[in-house]
Amino acid sequence: MHFNFAAFLVLATALTGVIWLIDHLAFGRKRKAAGGKEPLVVEYARSFFPVLLIVLVLRSFLAEPFRIPSNSMMPTLLTGDFILVNKFGYGIRLPVTDTKILPIGEPERGDVVVFRYPRDTTQDYIKRVVGLPGDVVEYRNKVLKVNGQVVAAAPEGSYAGVGSGREMTGAEHLIEQLGEVKHSILVDPRIQRGSLGEGSWTVPEGHYFVMGDNRDNSEDSRYWGFVPEKNLVGRAFFIWMNWDGRNGGSDFSRIGTVIH
Repeated sequence: MHFNFAAFLVLATALTGVIWLIDHLAFGRKRKAAGGKEPLVVEYARSFFPVLLIVLVLRSFLAEPFRIPSNSMMPTLLTGDFILVNKFGYGIRLPVTDTKILPIGEPERGDVVVFRYPRDTTQDYIKRVVGLPGDVVEYRNKVLKVNGQVVAAAPEGSYAGVGSGREMTGAEHLIEQLGEVKHSILVDPRIQRGSLGEGSWTVPEGHYFVMGDNRDNSEDSRYWGFVPEKNLVGRAFFIWMNWDGRNGGSDFSRIGTVIH
């Protein structure tokens, strides 16, 4: 069963706020004049409401934390990275319903985005935007093309993985220039999938084509299709913590990294 934290947060904020308001308007003054003691439920509501409200506003409209659960975005993001996601860059949305109430901007090619997986919207995925609406994206023999142009990727040598990413040791580390964004990717010549994950795709209006930076270890648009604009959660921009038990715990060098 999926736990909807956003709905819980909205409900808890509303409930504590209503309890506090009703007591303040209807009972608080009379009780205070009579020297009565504040009920425990009102005391809790008064204490928790401001905190819940601040968390709700921050999480819904400014930034939301996520944890990276897999190796699909290596070497940009590692398993165990805790990231912050900009919630307003692609428009202000209401919590729970995700209705856009104020359009602000749109994803750009190269953005690292969190979105609700189109086949199961209870799951959050993170990938890099490769194709914008109207683009033609082609991927064959581990070479990426956008609108007929090969996306430049300069070799950086062999990759040495750590912790949960040790399995990628020996993969080719490349610096890819995707639009205005220069970033790292991994390509593993040891993995050959034939025609699986290869093809040419035309991105429809209102949708995006996304890929993982770990090109041979990512379930992305090559396999399940496009991301609807309505599924976007926000743009990942900052690593604020890292914890990977297979790497001895926290890697403090990751903290404070800006995501490109």
